Amino acid sequence: MCECGADRRPGPPRRMPPALAEAVLRERAGKGLVEVIPSTMGEPLLWAGLDALVDLCAALGLALNVTTNGTFPGRGAAGWAARLVPVASDVKVSWNGATAATAEALMPGLSFGAAVANVEAFVAVRDAAARAGGRRCRVSFQVTAQEANVAELPGIVRIAAALGVDRVKVNQLQVRFPALAPLSLRRDPAAIRRWNAAAAGARAAAEEARLPSGEPMLLENVAALCGDPAAPAPLGPCRFVGREAWIHPDGRFAPCPHPAAARGALGELGSVPERTLGEIWADARFRALARSYEEHPVCRTCPFRRPGGA
Repeated sequence: MCECGADRRPGPPRRMPPALAEAVLRERAGKGLVEVIPSTMGEPLLWAGLDALVDLCAALGLALNVTTNGTFPGRGAAGWAARLVPVASDVKVSWNGATAATAEALMPGLSFGAAVANVEAFVAVRDAAARAGGRRCRVSFQVTAQEANVAELPGIVRIAAALGVDRVKVNQLQVRFPALAPLSLRRDPAAIRRWNAAAAGARAAAEEARLPSGEPMLLENVAALCGDPAAPAPLGPCRFVGREAWIHPDGRFAPCPHPAAARGALGELGSVPERTLGEIWADARFRALARSYEEHPVCRTCPFRRPGGA
């Protein structure tokens, strides 16, 4: 579904040294940094540095934004909830089906029943903490919309609401290599029609299947797409460049999550700890990109800048 395993450099799995993460956070604390996302391409709950990162975020007053596959290794869902809820702004659980058959086919090794039970346990701890006056972190489902699960999108919304999940965030499948092209819901008018019908059903489900609070489910990236893939919606502003700093495990800085940025196509902008993140952020090369990214060839066609692209 993503490029993670398709364009990876040879060698052992990529894991950031905990000391590098700590150094970046300490250097930026109090200087505009408000939220930390420890991984978008792996299972952060398996990273050896996560416990220290949780403690450091708590000490520095930083929010943690975590995406997990929902297996909650080691501590179990309730144990991880007790650890994360006091610090997290959002815990996103990867969720790709409303039925066991679809969810387990898209995430091999998943037990759908166990995944449901894990979310129930996590939300129960979150809600108990909130009732006791503690932090109430948001819990989200993160869905990769594709041909295999598009019809189940309304059902995913209903499951989320029943479990007390606050938000369903949908990412359109990004065609990063040819084998993914037949799965994309933006590939032709018929696929777009299927997406638009499912998106309308999801919006209706969010209104009908209210959260326990009575509020509707929050949906993100569940908008209708233009019917002609050759004439997509106009590009909007970038949500990343100049707002987020993406530090790769080896310390390289990237201005956004686009795979081309990771390959240096937006420029070689620096690396920590060779330079501090503050120095990289203030560097003329990055400031020039932040001012003029709309003219860059990569940015001119970036799907992240279109509705439903992220």
